[in-house]
Amino acid sequence: MSDDHGHKFVPAVQNATRIMRLLAAQGEPLGATQIARETGLNVSSAFNILRTLSHEGILSFNSEAKTYRIGMGLLEFAAPLLGANPADLLRPTLAAIAHEHRVTIALWHITGNERIVLIDRFTAPNIVQVVIARNSRLPVFAGAIGRCYAAMLGLDEAATRTGYDTVRWQQEPGFDSYWQDVITARQTGVARDREQLFRGLEIVATLARDAADIPRIGMSSITIAGQHDENSLEKVADALTDAADQIERCVFGRNVADSTQKRK
Repeated sequence: MSDDHGHKFVPAVQNATRIMRLLAAQGEPLGATQIARETGLNVSSAFNILRTLSHEGILSFNSEAKTYRIGMGLLEFAAPLLGANPADLLRPTLAAIAHEHRVTIALWHITGNERIVLIDRFTAPNIVQVVIARNSRLPVFAGAIGRCYAAMLGLDEAATRTGYDTVRWQQEPGFDSYWQDVITARQTGVARDREQLFRGLEIVATLARDAADIPRIGMSSITIAGQHDENSLEKVADALTDAADQIERCVFGRNVADSTQKRK
């Protein structure tokens, strides 16, 4: 989460970031004219930024082909993150969401045997909150995360029903309602559980997938029913969606276009 409140941003830095994201997403060298066209910059501005980034070693320039690509110098900035525990990289983002929206955020690991395991939790101060023990385990089809899981894997109705039947609900939603939520989650990338998995708890969730399209991380906002209105929960959903996109790009190396398309 970025600290956007009351700040004026530097256009040149934003444009340089836009160029680097384009080159990272393309994965192949591009010329200055194409880069300018794809980023919406004029050629002169794009060329000056490209020349500067190349001089600093962040981009590499092929003088024969007149093209640019991500350079080795970028590893200087990435080196402290290489080999880091993904959960450590996610903590600042998820903690910021919890504080900004005054919710509890649960971070789940999705196992290969269709379970989710709580690996961390973040909460805003001075709120009434739900306490969930670390290493708590649930079926992967449970609650809001389960709806997202079925949606992102593209499971058909029969396979989804099989997964649904593995869950113990405190207030069962009924499969038809669950299935409609799965269909909606395919379009939005997020899902809701309204006091169904656990009575008295509102859950909003999304997932992050790796470069092979395998769901790896689940994130859910867990609040006591009535603490937040619909508008507030929609803002939480937007924040979790943005976080999932960032995790897919930066942690799992998922293509930017793939990540964005998934949530349209």
